[in-house]
Amino acid sequence: MRRPAALSLILCASLLPAQTPVAPLTGFTTEGATREYSLEQKFDASLNRRNLDEWLKEFSAKPHHLGSPAGKVIAEKIASMLKSWGYETEIETFYPLFPTPKTRLLEMISPEHFTAKLSEPAVEGDRTSGHVEGGLPTYNAYSIDGDVTGQLVYVNYGVPADYEKLAEMGVDIKGKIVIARYMGSWRGIKPKVAAEHGAIGCIIYSDPRDDGYYQGDIYPKGGYRPPDSAQRGSVSDMPTYPGDPLTPGVGATKDAPRPAYDPASLKANKSITLTRIPVLPISYGDAEPLLRNLGGPVAPPNWRGSLPITYHVGPGTATVHLKLEFDWKLTPAYDVIARLRGSERPDEWILRGNHHDGWVFGAMDPLSGTVTTLEEARGLAELVKQGWRPKRTLVYCIWDGEEPMLLGSTEWAEQHEAELRQHGAVYINTDATGRGFLDVGGSHTLQQFVLQSARDVADPVHKISVLGRREAAESAEAGKKADFELEALGSGSDFTPFLQHVGVATLNFGFGGEEQYGVYHSNYDSYDHYVRFEDPDLVYCLTNVQFGGRLMLRLANADVLPFKFDALSKTIAGYASEVKKLTDDMRRQTEFKNQMIEDGSLKAAADAREPFVVPEAKAPVPFLNFAPLENAVAKLQASADGFSKVDPLKLDDAHAAAFDAILMHAERALLLDDGLPRRPWYRHMLYAPGFYTGYGVKTLPGIREAIEQRNWSEAETQIGHVATALNQLSNEIDRATAAAK
Repeated sequence: MRRPAALSLILCASLLPAQTPVAPLTGFTTEGATREYSLEQKFDASLNRRNLDEWLKEFSAKPHHLGSPAGKVIAEKIASMLKSWGYETEIETFYPLFPTPKTRLLEMISPEHFTAKLSEPAVEGDRTSGHVEGGLPTYNAYSIDGDVTGQLVYVNYGVPADYEKLAEMGVDIKGKIVIARYMGSWRGIKPKVAAEHGAIGCIIYSDPRDDGYYQGDIYPKGGYRPPDSAQRGSVSDMPTYPGDPLTPGVGATKDAPRPAYDPASLKANKSITLTRIPVLPISYGDAEPLLRNLGGPVAPPNWRGSLPITYHVGPGTATVHLKLEFDWKLTPAYDVIARLRGSERPDEWILRGNHHDGWVFGAMDPLSGTVTTLEEARGLAELVKQGWRPKRTLVYCIWDGEEPMLLGSTEWAEQHEAELRQHGAVYINTDATGRGFLDVGGSHTLQQFVLQSARDVADPVHKISVLGRREAAESAEAGKKADFELEALGSGSDFTPFLQHVGVATLNFGFGGEEQYGVYHSNYDSYDHYVRFEDPDLVYCLTNVQFGGRLMLRLANADVLPFKFDALSKTIAGYASEVKKLTDDMRRQTEFKNQMIEDGSLKAAADAREPFVVPEAKAPVPFLNFAPLENAVAKLQASADGFSKVDPLKLDDAHAAAFDAILMHAERALLLDDGLPRRPWYRHMLYAPGFYTGYGVKTLPGIREAIEQRNWSEAETQIGHVATALNQLSNEIDRATAAAK
């Protein structure tokens, strides 16, 4: 949808008189919009930035990972706060599998001996970095146990294209231990692809080019990663399913049926999401001696990081020994669930989520988001004291166990799936937030709703709307005028089970882009780091509260749910064009490369001084039948156009509630029970994390990934499945249109 040119000049609604609404609000009558703006002024007036600072400092004082004593204390404190503000509050406990390390050993045994330190020392000026008692060391959760020795090979980011390049260079991975740098994909993809190519172990390091001294001064002088800092994180096969590895699709209650979880049984069980090879993260300080001793070809230019060495890929004389052992146990995850019951439509739930567990101190990730979500909840509670009641039920969810693999949110959503399918209207998520630009993605049915909310919140520094600032940045980067569009969601935070498994319309947002955040998942993600390098005066944290508060208030109060289908149908038409173009491009590229292989020009283009293995020619790309998809897109566009011409605000309360019920289930129409190929947990036909990208989204994932994998029969099957889902959605839109007449 194109926005009116004047919108970027409109300031936050709270800066304008309540009797002069900046614009109509989707889902509200004119009178309702006027009342809404007045209420939002009161909400803004109730906010207190000191709360954000006090809670951030308190919650980040100790390591508070899943299963830690401090983690339970924080959950209980948050529950107590929410209850004191008037929410019906409970702690719901689940028992997922969570491994913690017993043995971590990495040593180079030739051509010289070197033992990795695998520790993060205290940093001057950071008051918590030296107080890590009870915290987790650097490790990758859901790596299997292993004791392996082998030659080392550098695989760049460790994605499938990197292994194709290694094959052309004549480098064999079988029986080797690979070392990959972070970035380029989600970390769990790296051991997954390495195992598929026959590697026996995987090391992941943080190269200074990506988040260290190449980006700026290192901590404590600047905000970037120091030499001994390593990135913890899960390497579970999240693109197959998130949550507890032992109970996919079922809430991990204490009595839930589970397979055995001793190390031997876990290693033998190929149906769960543990890695197939042992994996360990290390710092660039520990990585440098390993990489310096590699032989073999020099790495391609775009593989080279910023360490003061020549990057080789190996193998050579560099041989390493990796030994890992874990304590495999069920660990309680404490989800805090707080409800503010709706006065008129209590069976319509607006859910708001964030998590409270961190890998260590977790000031940025997640506590910057936790404290803003809590201040938002407190601000709404203040409005209740002044006589306001939400029309719909608000549910605040502060999850545990997000860091290991979305444990608390996934288990809760699986346990309550039937209720969510009946009552879930919208789920809104915030993880971390910093300084800079609004970043928001989600269900495209909510694009106009988000645009209006972003239009009505002021950037605290530039004093224009956060929408105007976001669009200004995008226009500057593109070199032409750019309008706001919601990003599609892959994975990486607690929205995943709600959107992609249950089918609840979803948003995920935060601010960022101007912070110096090179300490992700390390000891140095601390309060001191946050207030120096991420959002020093917490003004963008407060802006996050204002934006989130508007989303919640407007969804709570709207006369009808503010869903629109114009942007969605336009977006889906764009996705359909992309997958058709992908096929055409692959056909041309395949024909061209096969010709170069056949006539010898591909070999002639290679450097004769370096090894080069001519790849095998690939089968031609056929012409796929996209007609079912094209017809479904056309039908969807017609349905969206029909919906745009009705006025549901004329409905009486009973008919408006019935209209809401149809809208609430529209997202569910995009689910198919069989899910995606080889990963049925993911049911959404529009959005999914990529099988080889992880956090990164794949749109029309069944079709797109079948094409990328050159599985043509599956691609045509998936075209039919997506068409079925789109036709289901069109039918729901037509129902809503009829109900509004």
